[in-house]
Amino acid sequence: MQTERLDARAAASLLLYPRVGVVVPKYKRNIVDRNRTKRRLKELVRLKLLPILGRVDVLVRAKPEAYSSSFEQLAIEMDVLARWVSGIVSH
Repeated sequence: MQTERLDARAAASLLLYPRVGVVVPKYKRNIVDRNRTKRRLKELVRLKLLPILGRVDVLVRAKPEAYSSSFEQLAIEMDVLARWVSGIVSH
């Protein structure tokens, strides 16, 4: 699943709990910007994805556009990913 700022993959898990990975590539940005983006995405995963996940592994990868995005913009895109993942979980 791709949005303007995020890319996500999901797969069924053999474990009894969900796992989520967050990847923020360097894209020639400094470490402060990278860590800020990573913290924002981890918080959004905690708030929006973890409550709905079942036995699913999810990987969320930031695109270069994520660096210049506000928390609210990333939250809107995480909502899109959450709807997509909830469709996978319900099947």
